[in-house]
Amino acid sequence: MRKAIVTGLALAGFMSTAAAFADGERAGDFDYYVLALSWSPTWCALEGDDRNSPQCDRQLGWVMHGLWPQYERGWPSYCNTPERDPSRRQTEAMEDIMGTDGAAWYQWKKHGRCAGLPAQEYLDTARKAFESITRPAAFKALKKDVLLPASVIEQAFMQANAGLNRDEITVTCKDQRIQEVRICLSKDLEPRTCGQDTIRDCTLDKARLDKID
Repeated sequence: MRKAIVTGLALAGFMSTAAAFADGERAGDFDYYVLALSWSPTWCALEGDDRNSPQCDRQLGWVMHGLWPQYERGWPSYCNTPERDPSRRQTEAMEDIMGTDGAAWYQWKKHGRCAGLPAQEYLDTARKAFESITRPAAFKALKKDVLLPASVIEQAFMQANAGLNRDEITVTCKDQRIQEVRICLSKDLEPRTCGQDTIRDCTLDKARLDKID
């Protein structure tokens, strides 16, 4: 009986520890940020139109998917934080760069809490990061959908942002389309070398880039 009790207590302790771990990592414990910029026409073609997202009723190009705290390998998510969640007003204020207030809310829940900052300070930091990167204007001027090497997107961003190099930016694709540009930033929002698990460039020679409708 005693052995059964001890075993039961040990199991309960293990489950408690596992549950705490499953709740997320400690907020503020990360090495750098990844600024993820999505090409809105791609997201709308693959997901947003089917959801009737209001984002797809707007003529948007590069929108901020999120500002993600990152480890040198891997990343935290759904972190425990004592900070209060943002208000609806605060997330609505991010619509102009994120497409919808729902996107801002989801990004706060999954990634923002891990920054260890009050909600408004995190949202302000995300906006500052977005505004620190020049988005090449040529892509918004497309008159038709084009097929191009994914490396062209990377090169255009490096030309538009002096000092940005290949180790600090990556381009991702999805379903043969240009999906995102991801730029690695220090906690001071300066470009920095990405972790090895972040630098995974799309290698397509004919990736589709949809024009802005």
